[in-house]
Amino acid sequence: MTHPPSHEPASPRDLVGIGIGPCNLSLAALAHPLPELDAVFYEQRPAFDWHPGLLIEGATVQVPFLADLVTLVDPTSPWSFLNYLKDRERLFPFYFAEHFHIQRAEYDAYCRWVAEALPGLRFRHQVDAVRWNPERDVFEVDFTQLDADGEAEALGRTHTRNIVLGIGSVPYVPDPLQPLVDAPGVPVVHAADYLGHRDSLLAAGHVTVVGSGQSGAEVFLDLLRRRPAGREKLHWIGRTEAFAPMEYSKLGLEHFTPDYTRYFHALPEAVRDRLVAAQWQLHKGIDAGTLAAIHDELYRRTLHGGWPDAVLTPGVRVRTAGRIATSRIELHLEHLQQGSRSRLTTDAVVLATGYRDRPLGRILAGLDPYIRRDSSERPRIDQEYRLVLDPSVTGSVYVQNAELHTHGVGAPDLGLAAWRSATILNSLTGKAPYPLPSRTAFTSFGLEDPPARVPQARQLTPLVDGR
Repeated sequence: MTHPPSHEPASPRDLVGIGIGPCNLSLAALAHPLPELDAVFYEQRPAFDWHPGLLIEGATVQVPFLADLVTLVDPTSPWSFLNYLKDRERLFPFYFAEHFHIQRAEYDAYCRWVAEALPGLRFRHQVDAVRWNPERDVFEVDFTQLDADGEAEALGRTHTRNIVLGIGSVPYVPDPLQPLVDAPGVPVVHAADYLGHRDSLLAAGHVTVVGSGQSGAEVFLDLLRRRPAGREKLHWIGRTEAFAPMEYSKLGLEHFTPDYTRYFHALPEAVRDRLVAAQWQLHKGIDAGTLAAIHDELYRRTLHGGWPDAVLTPGVRVRTAGRIATSRIELHLEHLQQGSRSRLTTDAVVLATGYRDRPLGRILAGLDPYIRRDSSERPRIDQEYRLVLDPSVTGSVYVQNAELHTHGVGAPDLGLAAWRSATILNSLTGKAPYPLPSRTAFTSFGLEDPPARVPQARQLTPLVDGR
């Protein structure tokens, strides 16, 4: 084990980002033209990748292409999606294609283009711990540099005045199905790994898709298109009462504006929790085009008589699950409205059961005494996306896509990524390098909407060593 890599500066950095997904990549792109800001971003993976198991042919991003990493706060940025197309000599084909929603694979390729060109991104760097050093008024960030095989190559430490966490989410597996996932040789995979297992799933006699959101719909459609007519042998089940379309009306979409985020943040904690649970169709429904494509494919298979061997049943939960012999799976189902129960025998299961925020406890264990929490023991997060810390901590810890409980349904939405990044940079520098609009929605969400607040100016510690 060697000592810290030589590129770590002697003086504290202004910002250390932990994780390089779309959110922190947006922040890095917007921070790039700010010469006074010394920022570095660490990611344990060897390169940028965005849900590689779900880059299904034809699957699109559910936000318009303008919701790239930068455009909604800086349309002139060199890191825009349109500039990516220009660089690849694809701008005219895109213009004539008239696509407002781009394919997921294209969004992933765009983000890779940005990640490969931006300085300050450190892949194969695993952050191990974060501590506050009260003597020096800085955060200490310990990391492990990994080699090409993912093994530890060097230990490092850097110091920073501020941190931004963008460590993303992890696939969620319901408890009744966890034993099947852990069992070797049993074909139960999360949708996040779908493409890597598609061939074996297509070879299975009968396949069940569990989950009634967008991923479940896309996986079901892809399997349906690839299995022979009349011998589809597919089941699709989910807990929601219907295979429901995502709310996509223009006024409905205003729930993904900064105006609504401000309104939501000002609500009492109990009201926020009720709203998050009730607003699932704003961000967990299915794109209407995907639903139409499923119906079209099913209908096409009836043209010569008969019905496809596919069963679609919403309102169903999996109570328990087990193996039959070594290769088959038995799901014990309950219909939530009927109160009836049944058993389903299948040869493979795809879990389109969503994601959960990656736990922050391991990384932030050293800061736990300083973190202020709400009544449910979740971190409190202020309007500028900072963890509320003990006043003795003079630095800031910002979070990206970990604030659903404080900022509402727009937290995981790509359409607010650039705005959130600009908000963080304005707050951190105190110079508002990215002026933001005071109003973004026609809807007034409350009788007394909280006014738009410009982040309070915070002066960076004077830069030294010529920085």
